[in-house]
Amino acid sequence: MKRTKPNPDVECDEEIDKRLKNVDPKMIEMIQNEIMEQSPNITWDDIAGLEHAKKTIQEAVTWPLLRPDIFTGLRSPPKGLLLFGPPGTGKTLIGKCIARYYYIVTYFSNSSSSLTSKWVGDGEKMVRALFSVARVNQPAVVFVDEIDSLLTQRTDGEYEASRRIKTEFLVQFDGVKTASLEEDRILLVGATNRPQEIDEAARRRFRKRLYIPLPEHEGRFAIVKNLLSKQKHSLTDEQIHEICKKTEGYSGSDMDGLCREAALGPIRVIGDIRTISADDVRSINYSDFLDALTQVRASVSDRDLELYNKWNLEYGSLS
Repeated sequence: MKRTKPNPDVECDEEIDKRLKNVDPKMIEMIQNEIMEQSPNITWDDIAGLEHAKKTIQEAVTWPLLRPDIFTGLRSPPKGLLLFGPPGTGKTLIGKCIARYYYIVTYFSNSSSSLTSKWVGDGEKMVRALFSVARVNQPAVVFVDEIDSLLTQRTDGEYEASRRIKTEFLVQFDGVKTASLEEDRILLVGATNRPQEIDEAARRRFRKRLYIPLPEHEGRFAIVKNLLSKQKHSLTDEQIHEICKKTEGYSGSDMDGLCREAALGPIRVIGDIRTISADDVRSINYSDFLDALTQVRASVSDRDLELYNKWNLEYGSLS
């Protein structure tokens, strides 16, 4: 890359120029725009349960960052972490939590669409630019949501451009841990609702494959308690437990939708909303949730759960 402005730190510039050699400056700028500058206001407490996933992320991200001198050789951290499971269980929230807590990491948040292009050849260039910029800004976490649409299984009838993007992605993924780049500290985190569609070669590169399941009773209880803490309500813990018994099979997103529907209950009984004071709106009560249960149903079928459990038993990183 040609420098437009002099920089007193010549050695740093030469290193960056070398790593970004033959990478389109426009694509570098596009990738740099994907770097999350501000940490999202999300904590691990906002994600109920999932203790196995949290512990594994601590081993894969936190400890190696704190003690890189210990995590070498056989203890070197994984370069790929796959989060899979039903929609609405918190996979994307986990990615945001990584950005929130590990502030010493450069965090890239990408979707599959941001790495593709209508122009032939630009897709693989964008992938190459992503990993090049990540190496310059390491330690780095690259989060790719809905990664299955980018790394679907390769078939004989697929478009050549799509195959080239996958091949370049896999080459760059492996290139993170070559002999010449042994000190690279880049973690690729992929999230997907369809793990069975991911290419076998890509699946192998994700050394940690974590199943993010539907929340259990205690997880649903924590979700409701957390959401109600921000609203005026009159529910007791016993009533919340009753609600959790009636919501077996609900995802975290379903529980969020249920609470939002119940929160509209006090509004629906108001005659003229234009004249009432906000302080006069009654509290959310148990009957509001019973009404909401007739409107909000579980979004994940038993058949889908069987597929996730089967894939987890075959390929997942079990606790």
